[in-house]
Amino acid sequence: MNITDYQGNVIRLTDERLKHIKEHPEIVIHTDKINETLSYPDRVIKSQSDNEVSLYYRQYEGLSIGDKYLCVVVKFKQDDAFVITAYFTDSIKKGDVLWKK
Repeated sequence: MNITDYQGNVIRLTDERLKHIKEHPEIVIHTDKINETLSYPDRVIKSQSDNEVSLYYRQYEGLSIGDKYLCVVVKFKQDDAFVITAYFTDSIKKGDVLWKK
C-alpha cells in the first residue's frame, strides 16, 4: 500500500510491516489512523538515532486506551520511503522539529 504524506512524499506500507504493526494489540483496530497521521500530522520529528528516520505524530482523544499520540516511524532512502512501525505513545520524542501544525 502506498500513502502520500503531508508533503506529497509517497510512503510504502508493506504487508510485512502492517502485520508487525498489528502485533501491537492497542493499534490493531486503529490501522486506518496510520494514513491519517502521515497525511495530517500534528508534528514531525527527525530521529536522534537515525538521520534517515522521521517520526510522524498525531494526537487522538477518547481512545479505549486514553488520549494518545500515534507515532508512525518512516525511513527515507534516496529513492524510497517506507513505514518501519507505528505505535501509540503518551508523549512526543525529543528531536529536531521538521514540521508542526
